[in-house]
Amino acid sequence: MNAATFDSVIKIVYLVSTALFIFSLRWMSDPKTARRGVIAGVAAMAAAFAGTIIKPSILGENLHFVALAVILGFIVGIPLSRVPLTAVPQRTALSHAFGGLAAGLVGTAKFYHWYLDAPAELTHFRMFAIIAEIILGYLTFTGSLMAAGKLQEVRFIPQRPVTYRGQNEMNLTLFSVAVTLGVLLVIMPWAGWALYAFPVIIGLSLLFGVLLTIPIGGADMPTVIALLNSYAGLSAVFMGFVLDNPLLVTAGALDGSSGLILAIIMCKAMNRSFANVLFGAFGQVQQTASSGEHKVYKPETIEGAAQILEQAGSVVIIPGYGMAVAQAQHKVRELYEQLRKRGATVKFAVHPVAGRMPGHMNVLLAEAEIPYEDLVGMEDINPDMPQCDVALVIGANDVVNPAARTEKASPIYGMPIIDADKARTVFAIKRSKNPGFAGIDNELYFAPQTFMLFGDAKNVVGELGKQLAGGALGH
Repeated sequence: MNAATFDSVIKIVYLVSTALFIFSLRWMSDPKTARRGVIAGVAAMAAAFAGTIIKPSILGENLHFVALAVILGFIVGIPLSRVPLTAVPQRTALSHAFGGLAAGLVGTAKFYHWYLDAPAELTHFRMFAIIAEIILGYLTFTGSLMAAGKLQEVRFIPQRPVTYRGQNEMNLTLFSVAVTLGVLLVIMPWAGWALYAFPVIIGLSLLFGVLLTIPIGGADMPTVIALLNSYAGLSAVFMGFVLDNPLLVTAGALDGSSGLILAIIMCKAMNRSFANVLFGAFGQVQQTASSGEHKVYKPETIEGAAQILEQAGSVVIIPGYGMAVAQAQHKVRELYEQLRKRGATVKFAVHPVAGRMPGHMNVLLAEAEIPYEDLVGMEDINPDMPQCDVALVIGANDVVNPAARTEKASPIYGMPIIDADKARTVFAIKRSKNPGFAGIDNELYFAPQTFMLFGDAKNVVGELGKQLAGGALGH
């Protein structure tokens, strides 16, 4: 097979791979076709890999390097594929870190190769693509590692925002210096000082990724992960230009745009702007003046809560991160079935930013085989909340806090919430009396119709299910 035939075959394979990537994103937007979307995505990546390694330059002397990379990928990838669902957000952040690092390393290698061995290849456009690739790639790498560390609650990485005076100005200065050096290199890619300026840009990008992430609290992690996804995709776009690989450009653009769209959806769900997410330090513990009013929780027993649930005709279950931590989704399914047997209408109210990544609650409930038609978005469920007999809040906090509607001084003011406080009766399952990520008390927990069920969500929900099952046997 001659070179022209090889080139034609590779173009066809890349075209098929591009189409599969597009169909994958389309199908994954609907739970009914999500499995097909995953399969299409895997097939697209396999086709892209096959189309790359059949190139004569790789089939020859470089094949052993490809084989080594594949082996290392399996060694890292297999353990990452087996993490529990509660660890999926940090696993996703690690994936972004690897993608950003790959882009940064490729850009670094190509710069030194062209600068030292083939200066004629180092055009102004290629230098621009390399600079954009390494800045986005390396800041994605360190930023994603910091995000993963916060989500994993690594001891030396604080979950709460780390802020200090002049922080935004310092970040802007570091980024501006990196961009300025990059612009100078684009103008003069063959300058003698380029060998010294290039590693400075790398260092500033790595540092900027850390400083960009540390002031962001856990409540904003869903949006930050989506943004990092977008950065990783954009770095892949520029890597495609550097490597003259059109498939990388297309795949990176799909990845970057989908991440950006998701980040926009998350910001809308929190009624916040990108600037406010990146520089607002949402999640920092707020020091508020005490009103002097002594707030008291009203605890309830499992038996008492089960008796009220037994009589309920309409129940709305509101899941949050506490359900994920306790791995309570299967017990929730059992409770759901017991309520349905008694003729109750049961719906799940899913807030867009509940949990620690977009779709976190949806994935957990789908794992427990909760019918998708019973999962209702915030905007659709809120009009029905005044007619709800019982709202069962399982490990959710800030997404049901009425302070978002009434307290202008609150860090979550203006954020759309699920109107659990409008239900006739509210049961809130919570491990402790500690506040949520926003660092403030939840006014819902002190409302007259709210009763607390303290304990591990899995145990509490399991006991509620047993009580209902026992009651059913007694009828």
